[in-house]
Amino acid sequence: MGYKINFTETFSKSFGKLTKIERDRIEKKLEILVINPFHPSLRTKKLKGHDGKFEFSVNMDIRVIWEYRGDTILLMLDVGHHGILDRY
Repeated sequence: MGYKINFTETFSKSFGKLTKIERDRIEKKLEILVINPFHPSLRTKKLKGHDGKFEFSVNMDIRVIWEYRGDTILLMLDVGHHGILDRY
């Protein structure tokens, strides 16, 4: 089963501030996410203290924050360097 991805305005703004190389890496990871949100290469984890919010790693520095919306949609909430986790 594949998921559909929706993006928040926050995600889109943060994504636009990243380098082209970082954006390309994120897009490749999103291709994996829609097939299997818990694929080992994503290192997906539940965010502590936030019901239903998850993060996955693009590399050792970049993280994507997301949540499920129903059974078929993944909502991308934010993306950025490791420090974005402090906002959640």
